Amino acid sequence: MRKTPLPTPQQVRETLQMLLGREVEVETGADMVNPKAEGGAVVGVFDAQPGHTLAALWVSDLPLSAYIGAALGLVPARAAEDAANVGLTELLTENLREAINVAGSLLNCEGAPHVTLEAVYAPGEWLPADAAQWVMAYVPREDLKVSVAGYGEGTLSIVVP
Repeated sequence: MRKTPLPTPQQVRETLQMLLGREVEVETGADMVNPKAEGGAVVGVFDAQPGHTLAALWVSDLPLSAYIGAALGLVPARAAEDAANVGLTELLTENLREAINVAGSLLNCEGAPHVTLEAVYAPGEWLPADAAQWVMAYVPREDLKVSVAGYGEGTLSIVVP
């Protein structure tokens, strides 16, 4: 059986563009997203069937989390900017969760375990040890600068331990 694939930056861009219905730019070479940094990060934990083992992580900084959540729900850019500075609203959190869930399709391929979204942790929330140990690890990962047209840019790390 194959391992969970690491999506390419192009796949990430295409998926976000399709989902958000607007232009998205993705650049490689960004710093790792650190949930302990100022502002924190949203962490999506994906598990693989069978056995419910950790398969991948989505780690987006607060600004990108706000912009994706706002763009998906057609929330005005001003409200997204406020959330990028002070924290996500319930609506933006729910929209972002849906975006992370859809992005999970990038982690599924023939011959690999089926991957599903297990949980999403808001900035500052406690991360389970099995996920926390991989967030900043040097394992297969894409650290990306992502810009959402009409909103702004932030950083996304996709990690496949």
